[in-house]
Amino acid sequence: MSTLRRAIGLPAATALVVGTIIGSSIFVQASEITALVPSPLAVVLAWAAAGVLTLIGALVCAELASAYPRTGGVYVFLKEIYAPSLGFLWGWAMFWTMHSGILAAIATVFARYAGYFVPIGDTATRLVAIGAILVLSAINYQGVRLGSGVQSAFTLVKVAAVIGIIAVGWALGDPAAAAPATPAVAIGAGNFLLAVGAGLFAFGGWHMVTYTAEETVDPTRTIPRSLLIGVVVVTLCYIGLNAVYLRVLTIDKVIASSRVAADTFDVLVGPGGGSAISAVVMFSAFGALNGIVLVGPRVYYQMSQDGLWFKWAGHLHPAYQTPGRAIVLQAVWSSVLVLTGTYRALFTRVIYTEWIFFALLAMGVVLLRRRPGYQPAWRMPLVPLAPILFVLVSAAIVVNQVRADPANSAIGLLIVASGIPAYYLWTRRRPRVSASFGAAGPES
Repeated sequence: MSTLRRAIGLPAATALVVGTIIGSSIFVQASEITALVPSPLAVVLAWAAAGVLTLIGALVCAELASAYPRTGGVYVFLKEIYAPSLGFLWGWAMFWTMHSGILAAIATVFARYAGYFVPIGDTATRLVAIGAILVLSAINYQGVRLGSGVQSAFTLVKVAAVIGIIAVGWALGDPAAAAPATPAVAIGAGNFLLAVGAGLFAFGGWHMVTYTAEETVDPTRTIPRSLLIGVVVVTLCYIGLNAVYLRVLTIDKVIASSRVAADTFDVLVGPGGGSAISAVVMFSAFGALNGIVLVGPRVYYQMSQDGLWFKWAGHLHPAYQTPGRAIVLQAVWSSVLVLTGTYRALFTRVIYTEWIFFALLAMGVVLLRRRPGYQPAWRMPLVPLAPILFVLVSAAIVVNQVRADPANSAIGLLIVASGIPAYYLWTRRRPRVSASFGAAGPES
């Protein structure tokens, strides 16, 4: 019988954390946070706060991964803490919208930047995006060692490029030229919280390393360490890049820019700087894409093993020891989302809902500490204060999204909730899985 192969050590797991988080947003979307808090100090503090909160979330996942070191990550945690139904809802939303949607979105970003060098139309852009998904799916189909090796290589070059950008920015930037173009303004607590929330979305993906627990060497030690190291590295990169943007450009230019990294390098080294940054964005997006392609099928594989997904998707390739059919399924659906363009509406309506699940995970650590027999190999510090703080922030993100866009938020919740009848259909077909919805406690 084929089994998953343990081939992901600490360097590869850390590369998965860093490479999945750092995609394209930090190179193009810093203007959103700067618009909310138009002060260099406030911008840096907002990114730092987002990094600290992400670290808390990562530590929550680290403890849970040390307690339940099984393939599937968040799906397994929700299933064990609360009920199989909640784990199913996470996997359901992952496949149809959240994970496949971000896969389609990043592939499209990669293709658009490819068009910077070779002009292509809309149809060709979609074909390039689909091609990237298929190529990386084929690589990861052939083994986790190959897929994680590609991830490590791209992450190493990506981090080196970020460090290079920061070094060049501090060496060549003229702080006097970037003096604030507008008088200092008072920054309210509400705007600061919104800026932190926007920063948290740029840190998305920190939880994905937990999906590969059964392919990780010594997962109860490796996953917590990789999460801690990875989130710290990303936070330092994000703070450093934003400091460079604000050192080189005025506040007004940072706010107005839709490609702030390219505009920064244009100032530093001339018009050719934008081309260099476009290449970095392509490289970064491709690396993030590989990580997302690698981890997602592990959740669908585990759901299939539990009788909560298509049975044939739980097949392991006899030679490569990868969930090959789940990889193909993910590639096909993500390509459909790219081809039709529907990922935009699906992803933007649903992505905020993952914070409901993250809040449940954080509260789960508090609940598990009171549960007899709970013996994680690693325990996060500052429980219950840190998890409760994370729950409050997660709730604020969800409430703010619903307040800002109630119609689309309701549609997003309905998309996720559509998994409830689907869960009952699966459990009726497979009576061995508990069909209670929301009952506390792990599945026996």
